[in-house]
Amino acid sequence: MHTVLDFIASVKVELSKVVWPSPDLTIRLTVIVILVTVIVGFFVGGIDYLLTNLLGLVINK
Repeated sequence: MHTVLDFIASVKVELSKVVWPSPDLTIRLTVIVILVTVIVGFFVGGIDYLLTNLLGLVINK
């Protein structure tokens, strides 16, 4: 049990060293992540759509 308390104490010390981002920075970075995810999703979906149609043309011939 003593080691668990030591662990919790060291976690508290380490968390006090963390430099947390400001709320504005957090919101900006979150918006960037969402936009990049949507863009990559559309790109991969478009490639999938094109390859599916191309394969359909090849198979039907």
